[in-house]
Amino acid sequence: QVQLVESGGGLVQAGGSLRLSCGASGSIFSINDMGWYRQAPGKQRELVATITSGGSTNYADSVKGRFTISRDYAKNTAYLQMNTLKPEDAGVYYCTASVRTDVYITSRYWGQGTQVTVSS
Repeated sequence: QVQLVESGGGLVQAGGSLRLSCGASGSIFSINDMGWYRQAPGKQRELVATITSGGSTNYADSVKGRFTISRDYAKNTAYLQMNTLKPEDAGVYYCTASVRTDVYITSRYWGQGTQVTVSS
């Protein structure tokens, strides 16, 4: 019983900013990595950014310098600050997390996605 809920998506003009949030709830013992993926129409889902339990981050080359992933460990929440948005950033953004629900059980969970639309 783990749910990831994204929020913060919407319509923004190119060059603008959005901040996405992803809150995890349920039977959570601990969370390992958290991350964001996105999927544009007609394209495969692609990695945007990840952050480990130790705070190490990884970004897709296309968003380096513009996006920042962070997390609030106490709140089981990840964030994606997206600056200088480009039309090619548009798509459905999905939150993912590797969640330990018990001492021996770890599973990957996905949120329902939040739409990001970037107008030019």
